[in-house]
Amino acid sequence: MDDESDMSDHEIYGEQVGLNTPLLDESGPGSKQDANFAHMIASVEQAIAEDILPEMILQGSSGSYFCRNTSNEIVGVFKPKNEEPYGHLNPKWGKWIQKHFCCWCYGRDCLPQNQGYLSEAGASLVDQALGLNIVPKTKVVRLVSSSFHYSRFDRARARAVQSASRRFPETVGKHLRQGLPPKIGSFQVFVRGFKDASEVLRSLNFDELQPETQDSLTRQFQHMVVLDYLTRNTDRGNDNWLLRFTPADEDGNGESIQLAAIDNGLSFPKKHPDNWRAYPYYWAWLYLARFRFRDDIVEKLLPQLRDETFIEGLCERLYLLFKQDYGFSRSVFEKKKALNLTKALEQRLSPAELVRLPPITVELSRRRRRGSSTSSEGASRYTQVVADRRPFFQWI
Repeated sequence: MDDESDMSDHEIYGEQVGLNTPLLDESGPGSKQDANFAHMIASVEQAIAEDILPEMILQGSSGSYFCRNTSNEIVGVFKPKNEEPYGHLNPKWGKWIQKHFCCWCYGRDCLPQNQGYLSEAGASLVDQALGLNIVPKTKVVRLVSSSFHYSRFDRARARAVQSASRRFPETVGKHLRQGLPPKIGSFQVFVRGFKDASEVLRSLNFDELQPETQDSLTRQFQHMVVLDYLTRNTDRGNDNWLLRFTPADEDGNGESIQLAAIDNGLSFPKKHPDNWRAYPYYWAWLYLARFRFRDDIVEKLLPQLRDETFIEGLCERLYLLFKQDYGFSRSVFEKKKALNLTKALEQRLSPAELVRLPPITVELSRRRRRGSSTSSEGASRYTQVVADRRPFFQWI
C-alpha cells in the first residue's frame, strides 16, 4: 500500500472505533486498556529500534511474528496483511503451491482475500462488546522491522534511503529513515502460561475437577461457542484455543482454569462455507459441548442479542473497522451477520444441538429511494437466508 508511509509507524488503526462509540465507556476500563495497548506498541517499536527484532513463528501458514518489548519479553503476536496465507509476500511456500495448484479442492472462497487481520481485530471487538473476555486484546497496527518479509525492491530502496539519510540527515524525513515501508496487520496481546487445548484436555478428567473449576471451564467454553457462532469461525480446532490450568495445592485450594480464543483470522466469511469442503465447528465433538447453555449466560447475552440498537451499533463498529481495507466491499460486509443463536439460548439447547440447526444468516439490503443517487439513502431491509447447500467433500 503506497499510502502506508504517510502514517506514523506506531499509529493504531481503528482507535476511533473503540473510543467514540456508546458501546465503550471512555471513563471505564476500556479506555485504560487502549492506553495500555498503545504503550505496549510504543515499547515494541522502541525495542525494534534497539535491534530487538520480531521473530517469525514457524507454525502456521502465514507470516506471523512474536514481538518483544524493551525488556526482551514477548508481549504480542503481529500478523501482517501482505504475509497472510494468500498474501503476495507470504514467506511460506505451502500456501503458494496450494493456491496455484490445489485451489479447486482446498481454497476457501467464502473468505474475503487477505482480510484475516481485520477478522482478528473484529473478533476481539465482538468479545469486548458482549463481555465474553476470552479473546486477547487485538487491534490493527502498523509496524516496521527488517525481520519482516519484504520484496527485493523494498530492501534495495531501503538501503538507498538509509544511505541518503546518512549523507543528508537534515533533508530526509524521520519516517523515511528506516527505509522499509510500514506493514499493516493485527497485533494480539501475548498470553503467558497457556497451552494448546488439545494438550490440556488430554491430561484433565473433567469429572475430577472441583465444581467451581467445572463451572468456570463450562462458562468460558460456552462463551467461545457464542463468539465462534456469531463470527462464523469454523476454524476452531483444538490448537486454535488455549487453556491455562492451575492445579490445587496440598490443601485443595487454588485450582483454576482460564481459556483464550486465539487465531480468529477466518472469522466473518462472506457466506457460509458450503462450496467444496465441510468446515464444522470442531468443538461440537467435545464432551463440554453436551452441556446446555448456562442460565447466567442466557440471562446475560439474550437481552443484548435481542436489542436491535445494540446489534446495529456493534455492526457499525465492525463496518468502521473493515472499511479500512482497500479491498473492502460493503455489499459483502452486509452478509456477515449470523442468526440462530438466540433460538438456542431461548430453548436452552447445548452447543452440540446448536450446530445441528440449519445455518441462518441475516443479509441487509438497501432499496434506493426515487431520486436518490446512492443506495445508502434508501430504506434498509433485513432478510433471513437459510444455508442448506451441502458441500461436495463432506468427509474432509
